[in-house]
Amino acid sequence: MLEEARYANRAGETRMEYAPQPGTLPEHRHPRFRTPRPSPNDSERRTLTRLLAEADIAVDGTRRWDMVIHHPDTAARILSRGSLGLGESYMDGWWDCAQLDEFINRILRARLDERVGVGALVLQGIRARLLNLQNARRAWHVGKRHYDIGNTLFETMLDRHMAYTCAYWATATTLDEAQHAKLDLICRKLGLRPGMRLLDIGCGWGSLMKFAAEHFGVRTVGITISSAQAEWGRTRCAGYDVEFRLQDYRDFNPQGEERFDRIASVGMFEHVGHKNYRAFFDTARRSLTDDGLFLLHTIGKNRRHSPTDPWIDRYIFPNGDLPSLGQIADATEHAFIIEDVHNFGADYDRTLMAWHARFEAGWPRLAEHYDERFHRMWRYYLLACAGTFRARSNQLWQIVLAPHGVEGGYQRLA
Repeated sequence: MLEEARYANRAGETRMEYAPQPGTLPEHRHPRFRTPRPSPNDSERRTLTRLLAEADIAVDGTRRWDMVIHHPDTAARILSRGSLGLGESYMDGWWDCAQLDEFINRILRARLDERVGVGALVLQGIRARLLNLQNARRAWHVGKRHYDIGNTLFETMLDRHMAYTCAYWATATTLDEAQHAKLDLICRKLGLRPGMRLLDIGCGWGSLMKFAAEHFGVRTVGITISSAQAEWGRTRCAGYDVEFRLQDYRDFNPQGEERFDRIASVGMFEHVGHKNYRAFFDTARRSLTDDGLFLLHTIGKNRRHSPTDPWIDRYIFPNGDLPSLGQIADATEHAFIIEDVHNFGADYDRTLMAWHARFEAGWPRLAEHYDERFHRMWRYYLLACAGTFRARSNQLWQIVLAPHGVEGGYQRLA
């Protein structure tokens, strides 16, 4: 039988299709004589168009938050795989959106994420409940997969302090000012004074430790699971009373022989996982003096049983697990009194947009080290996360805790 070969490129894979030649099929079966049937892609596209319209998003529309589709299988991929399909198809160039952050904000406010690709979310939730995805062996994965992918990337994107957590924009007008304000706020909430010892659990590149040593005269120790962060931070903090330790928090100070006047953990608790919250707070308690203070700065979710976004888990923060406020309260009640809770999650939207602007401005230099698919992945990460905070689906809490409570009460500093 004579056949005409055609090639189609779908999802990055080249495959061969065949179109039958006239005369090779009975007339009643030949496409030329059949009544045309709607393509399955047409039905899925209509379904996606109808869903997005509920969020005031048009397919192939002209507004900045509208979706522009380039590949015929885009709708099917999104409807079948939900968040994972949405992010992966964007990475592959199947669709675009001029204002991706607002696109995600509108999807979340319309709660479309709860209606598409639910199976993937259920599987993600079951996986998190059955397995300890953040055990001591897996804990190092996020360091290698995310924080060790290149200091040049983070130097391009972040501020001069190299602070990779939510900035504080109450009076700030630039990213540098907002991150300076955040670091100063943490130090003042902790009541740091010269000569104190500060432990930073999940210290990153040492932004808080260097700031506290330089401006408040404290001695600092930080623990991290990223070798790239520790190496870079040691060089940057040379000359200050700052010590980096490459160590998992569970292995730190096991006998409680080291005591610190103050402890901070800024942007690390998201990697701990609900099965390990008790161990995390046990580490903090045995390392803190009885009259000390502990400040926890963490992203949080609104409902405790909502699973981690599958796309974020696969491409950005493997094995991440955002806490709810109730989970934090449950995990601390045996060891701490919660003195203060401060939510400035809306500031993360502005922080992520500032990171994105710097990332895009620096892309010509970064393109020497990363390909275009990484470019689209990282853009999607920053802008999609900005949308989640704009929709108030995620929060940012600073929580001050004390082992026995502050005598006379804790007074928050603004």
